[in-house]
Amino acid sequence: MTENPDIARSSAWMALGTIGSRVTGFVRLLLIAATIGTALDADIFNNANTIPNALYILVAGGVFNVVLVPQLVRTMKRDEDGGEAYAQRVITLGLLVLLAATVVLVLVVPALVHVVFDQRLFDAGFEEQRRSARLLMALCMPQVFFYGAFVLVGQVLNARGRFGPMMWAPIANNVVACVVLGIYLAVFGASAGTDGFTTGQALLLGLGSTAGIVVQTLVLLPYLRLAGFHYRPRFDFRGVGLGHTLRLGAWTLAFILANQVAFIVIQRLGTRGTLAGADTGEQAAGAAVYEIGFLVSQVPHGVITVSLATAVIPLLSSLAADRQHDRMRRELGRTLRLALSIIAPLAVAAACLGQPAAHAIAYGGISGNADVIGSTVAAFSPAMIAFTVHYLMLRGFYADEDTRTPFFVQLLIAAVNIVAAVLLTNAVEPAHVAAMLALSFGLAYVVGATVSTTLLSRSIGPVIDAETTRFAAQLAVACAAAAAVMLGAVTLLDRIGLDTSSALESLVVLVLAGVLGVAAYLGATRLMHMDQLTYVVRSLKRR
Repeated sequence: MTENPDIARSSAWMALGTIGSRVTGFVRLLLIAATIGTALDADIFNNANTIPNALYILVAGGVFNVVLVPQLVRTMKRDEDGGEAYAQRVITLGLLVLLAATVVLVLVVPALVHVVFDQRLFDAGFEEQRRSARLLMALCMPQVFFYGAFVLVGQVLNARGRFGPMMWAPIANNVVACVVLGIYLAVFGASAGTDGFTTGQALLLGLGSTAGIVVQTLVLLPYLRLAGFHYRPRFDFRGVGLGHTLRLGAWTLAFILANQVAFIVIQRLGTRGTLAGADTGEQAAGAAVYEIGFLVSQVPHGVITVSLATAVIPLLSSLAADRQHDRMRRELGRTLRLALSIIAPLAVAAACLGQPAAHAIAYGGISGNADVIGSTVAAFSPAMIAFTVHYLMLRGFYADEDTRTPFFVQLLIAAVNIVAAVLLTNAVEPAHVAAMLALSFGLAYVVGATVSTTLLSRSIGPVIDAETTRFAAQLAVACAAAAAVMLGAVTLLDRIGLDTSSALESLVVLVLAGVLGVAAYLGATRLMHMDQLTYVVRSLKRR
């Protein structure tokens, strides 16, 4: 196998940082659930704290994340100063746009609450919950500016081959968040409330969440000098190529708009399920449970796929600029195989072991909702694979400066996601809303992955070549073997009396079935001479 060792080594270093970030993020997630539960209060905090990230992406994230690196790489190759002046202008303009957008968004928080939350929250009897939502969203909204500053600095570092800091910095954010939640527990105690937050509780949660993003951004600044980049504000924006960058970003902005419309619809459907449960007294699994399942499913994506994609995008951009589509296609196919060799078995494990995994961590505000959390994690398993394929295909479009095609693909994904979510959630009780939202997400990305792969192949040649087709067949056999072993182990352990409603016994089931599943998968890949995993391990050792 002739994979690119630089990509694998860079990915390994980023993956280590991302593992630390995801582990601390998972601890943070568990602390949130244990502290404020998964009921209506959790939905209120979750929506208020996630909407700034969604709005940052809507305002500028598309340009910052997927357009800037190819442009920075091109100016580094073309400009006499190695692209430093261009990067200074980009940062200056970006910070100005972010500051103006953040001020406007803080002012329109009362209107945004009506957009993000289901209309039932504005019925009589939910006055305290509405007040809490407005206050928390206003306190969290400054995150828009600091999310943008973080990505601007991080992309300048990425373009200069410094991939690690951007992956390691979120650990600082998670540590701050965990400290804040620990203080909350000590001062206010744990609850799974539905009656909103006091002003003191909202101030601690909102300001603490924003402080974490500020610290995450500040961590990156020393690395700019280490990368040889010296920032000074520049306001001479005309005639230096920024117009080209912004034109590319226009289609990306439309892409993001479609994505965020779907995000808001899903959040509203989730809170509608939670509010319905609060009205009737039924068990409900809404936006907070969906968010737990989504974040768990995204851990492999963040550790593996994002690390690989971030490392390969400068090379893809360089190859695309030189019109070397053959090499570009080979690099993309290799990256896809490496990612799926790890993501696919983890998705199978999520489907088979979601329930014991949820019961193994069931404590505090989670304990009463372990079943619905487990079913939601399992329901995300198809999305884990499809999202990875689609994500990597988009890197190919962006490297080739095609931001128009991804918009139309994302429009299709958003439409499928919304229609499926509305139909499926209307057909179930409140306890199953989160799982139906997860299935809708997966269905949308199965469609998206199929379409994006087809269209990219028409543009640069067949990405799914004979080697990848053979790999996919072998991967399916290995994953089927692992699934059979894991399900068999769970059934056998249940018959001998292990109670999966007990956290300790669920942990035993999870560990035993998981270890056996790993052994089955590794054995199958070895028998079929699949060398992707061996290559990843060798690269990690070299690093």
